[in-house]
Amino acid sequence: MRQFLLFFSIIFVGLLFISRLFYLQIYSYDEHSLYDDNAIRTVYDYPKRGFVYDRNGSLLVANEPSYDVMVIPREVETLDTLEFCDLLKIDKNQFIKTYNKARNYSPRLPSVFVPQLSKEDYAVLQEKMRKYTGFYIQKRSLRHYETTIGANVLGDIGEVNNRDINKDAYYKMGDLIGRQGIEASYEKTLRGAKGIKFIQKDRFNRNIGPYKNGKFDTIPEQGKDITITIDAQLQAYGELLMQNKRGGIIAIEPSTGEILTMVAAPTYDPNLLVGRERSKNFTKLYNDSIAKPLFNRSLQGVYEPGSPFKLMNALIGLQEGVISPNETVTCYKGYKYGNRFMKCHCNYGTRNNMITGIQRSCNAYFATTYRKILDKDGNASHGINNWSKHAKSFGLGQFLNNDLFVGQKGRIPDRDYYKHIYPKTFYSTYTISNAIGQGEVATTPIQLANMIAAIANRGHYYTPHIIKDIKGETLPDQFTKPKQTTIDKENFEPVIEGMLQVYKKGTASFLQVKDIDICGKTGTVENFAVIDSLRTQLTDHSIFVAFAPKDNPKIAIAVFVENGYWGSRFAGKMASLLIEKHIKGHITRKDLEEWILKHSLEDEYAKPYSGKPFNINDKAILQIVDDQEYNRLKSLLKEINKPQN
Repeated sequence: MRQFLLFFSIIFVGLLFISRLFYLQIYSYDEHSLYDDNAIRTVYDYPKRGFVYDRNGSLLVANEPSYDVMVIPREVETLDTLEFCDLLKIDKNQFIKTYNKARNYSPRLPSVFVPQLSKEDYAVLQEKMRKYTGFYIQKRSLRHYETTIGANVLGDIGEVNNRDINKDAYYKMGDLIGRQGIEASYEKTLRGAKGIKFIQKDRFNRNIGPYKNGKFDTIPEQGKDITITIDAQLQAYGELLMQNKRGGIIAIEPSTGEILTMVAAPTYDPNLLVGRERSKNFTKLYNDSIAKPLFNRSLQGVYEPGSPFKLMNALIGLQEGVISPNETVTCYKGYKYGNRFMKCHCNYGTRNNMITGIQRSCNAYFATTYRKILDKDGNASHGINNWSKHAKSFGLGQFLNNDLFVGQKGRIPDRDYYKHIYPKTFYSTYTISNAIGQGEVATTPIQLANMIAAIANRGHYYTPHIIKDIKGETLPDQFTKPKQTTIDKENFEPVIEGMLQVYKKGTASFLQVKDIDICGKTGTVENFAVIDSLRTQLTDHSIFVAFAPKDNPKIAIAVFVENGYWGSRFAGKMASLLIEKHIKGHITRKDLEEWILKHSLEDEYAKPYSGKPFNINDKAILQIVDDQEYNRLKSLLKEINKPQN
């Protein structure tokens, strides 16, 4: 028996090895091991990204075919580099740089060598690719923007970097990913899923067909179409009004939280960031450190809110019971505290209650209200924390948990914020500028618009969002469930009445629109910049917030125009026009429209760089656009007003 022991042992070990090899190569051979097989070539089949539509069904973003020249470095053979560069429209230095980058990434995996060839370039190159071993052409879809508006809304797509690849194994070198706006926020929804084909190669490195008859191949899954909340026509109109100005506009539907328009000015044509010119155009936009067209002022611009914040102090004062709607405060052209004086535009000796205080934007009234809030319990430290809590319940001083790609928290200070300045004693007069929306209070346009939506709803708001519908999906609860503020419903009525009187008799009385009850509030904010190491005052910012109609409101809006003089001069006119456009569908206040189109603020923005002395505010001379620019704007207006299909 012993003489057969060695024989059986050899047979057993042999069968064990054969079984293991069978298991590894036949039974358990999976897709992941195919990537490491030198005899198999991996080819990706890229899906079409989902389409993007506006709230009315207008197509905003589609796809068009694009062709990438791919390279597998270890398969590259000797070639006529100059001839190949001439075909690809690149120089030799770029050829070497790109080839080395691909080889460093992986000698055996494909990398994009020249992205996004046009159909014309592809037609010329296709017949000659057989001469260049190791290179091949891969088809994919590229974004095509069916509009020239909404660059900050729609965003763009660009090539992934190492950080993207390390973060998500789905992406490979040369893949495209949403970089800004909707394209970034809903990247996973829009991108779909790549298909994969495994091609068997022979010992001469030639393709001989699908590996195992395509057993491990997958087909691409097209990205889902989405509908966004933006009204493309209203967006176009808002962008037109903001031509030759800088700032942000946010309009929200109060009953849903849907963002109707989101304008950031200056803007750019989203098609600039498509195709082979993307990198050059992006660099140009990025390096514009003065106009900052890539900076989304409607979401990222952090500014003092000015007088619109008086509405918040009125609501908190009512909720805390420190002031009643009919209680009056006498204004002596301002408010004196200690040895300081806060100026006001009211006539000397004017008596204001809450409604007229809002109507006339009385600084004295709201300074008094603010001090009463903080001093309610005789402890200003406790009072400012309570004040801060109420303000934050409107979404101020925090990220709104929305679906927008960028944003800023703004600032609603509390006692902890002031401890480094006032570590021991703290009095309400220390922060009196908060009463009129200046000082340490800071908000973004979207936060102000959300605050106004909450006022329009008499105490609740829906998280502002840009998505309206994803094919085959339901919206998450964060966008459909209301958020309650800390202010009781009955306390909103006197504030809303005051906002109505702003239009009827107050600082916006010349901005009324026939047959629409608009409730609004003007705002003017001091504007400073450091010029030659000196803090220099520039022309004030113009702010306006409003909602309409008063009952069953359809729109809440915040307009912020940098260096726009005062609230009703630029921002107020724009707000009235956009409200009328949304509710009526056409404009009757042609006088306001003409004025906005004819006036530019470009001279204001040039002042810090001119090196010359300049006047500010009402002493400055407004710039009138020339005839050529005016005709261009009128042509755009005509295009916007065309009937929609």
